[in-house]
This record gives sequence, C-alpha cells and structure tokens, in this order.
Amino acid sequence: MSISQAVETAGDGSGSEFRRGVASCAPVLLGTIPYALVLGAQATQKGLSVVELSVMTGLNFAGGSEFAAIQLWTSPPHIVLIVAITFLVNSRHLLMGAALAPFLRHLPRRKMFPALFFLCDESWALGLADARQRAAAGITPAFSPRYYMGAALAMYLTWVVFTTLGALLGPMLGHVETYGFDMAFPAVFLVLMRGMWKGMAAARPWLVSLAVAALTYLMVPGAWYVAAGALSGLVSAWFLWREA
Repeated sequence: MSISQAVETAGDGSGSEFRRGVASCAPVLLGTIPYALVLGAQATQKGLSVVELSVMTGLNFAGGSEFAAIQLWTSPPHIVLIVAITFLVNSRHLLMGAALAPFLRHLPRRKMFPALFFLCDESWALGLADARQRAAAGITPAFSPRYYMGAALAMYLTWVVFTTLGALLGPMLGHVETYGFDMAFPAVFLVLMRGMWKGMAAARPWLVSLAVAALTYLMVPGAWYVAAGALSGLVSAWFLWREA
C-alpha cells in the first residue's frame, strides 16, 4: 500500500485535519532530523549501503530498535541477537497500541492497520493527546484518523528521507556525534514525556523503569537494560495500580 493510499484509507474528515496533524508534528520534526542523520551516518560506517538503510527505515520505522540494530551490526551479522534486541526495544509498541485501542475500536480494519503501521513514539503521543482532548471536549469520535495520519506520515517521510541523507553525507561528515546531533534523540523523548505528564504519582513507574535500566546498563553487559527497564516499569505500574 502506498503512502497516498494509506492517507485515503485512514481519512474520515476534511483536509484541514490532515494539515493540523502535520502542523502539530512540525516542532518534533526539527528534533527528529538530527538523529535521523546520525543513524544514516552510523549505518554507512557499519557497512550498510544507502539502499539497505532506506529499506530498513521504511519497513521497520522504529528509531530506537534501528539504533540498537546498527550498534550490534557486524559482518556477518548476528541475526538472532539483532532480532531479539529489536523485539525487546519495539515491545513498547504493545503498550502504545493498547493505550490507543479504546479510540480505534470504531475504525474498520482497512483503516486501523495503516494507522498502526505508521505508529511511532511521536505519532502515538500526539494522536493520543489529541484524542483525549477531543473526548474531554465531547467530540465524537474522539480519534481523528486524518489528524493522526498527518502527524504519522510527516514523521515517516522525514525519518526515511533524512536517514537516507545521513547515509549519503556520512563519509563526508565523519563521526556526526561530535556535532552533538545524538542529543536530539533524548531531547525529543523528554518533550514527549512532558506532554504526557499527569503528576508525580503517575510518574512513579517511569522512575522505577529509569532506575532499573540505569543500574542494569552499568552492571550488566549488552542491551539487557532495555528489557529490565521495560519489565520493571510494567511490574511497578501493576502493583501501584492495585494499591490505588
């Protein structure tokens, strides 16, 4: 399915909703561009061609797991290890999809599946926040597919284009981390977390996850801190929910 077909499939309103999604995503795109360039440059340093990188970013479309895969890439690659780590990093999409599920139930599958394919951290945060605002305002349905697809497709195109550009410019730029571009990645996530902030009580699972992930990173070699942080956050959220 082409991108234009995906927009038509997911659309349920006027073009102004799609433009609103693009506009709301624009500030996030400014932070996405630097670390897309970083990923592209790192991929070429690991021996991937521009075509291979473009296919990976276009089909996977999950920046965190792509960075993990590139860091683990060898020649020949350890496929099982890369798949396992990618699964762990992308397992957060299970929770993201579950959070969106109440707002997607009214959509037929032909509209839901394209929306889920383009799901990423940024489009999820924007789509969920917009749906909650619309629900609070009494707008039915709360979820706007055109708004969501505007934000999601803007992210998708920006990610694919600038990772490819990073791969093309990588040999000329050298190690782009020296320019501080890699700091854009945590900066974007901090902004997204601020948008989801509901107070200190709701943030306790985040803090548990952060502490466990940091300790695991310092004490256990490899990428096990990803799984440790995710699982500890889930367990703490379950216990805290039961106490409430």
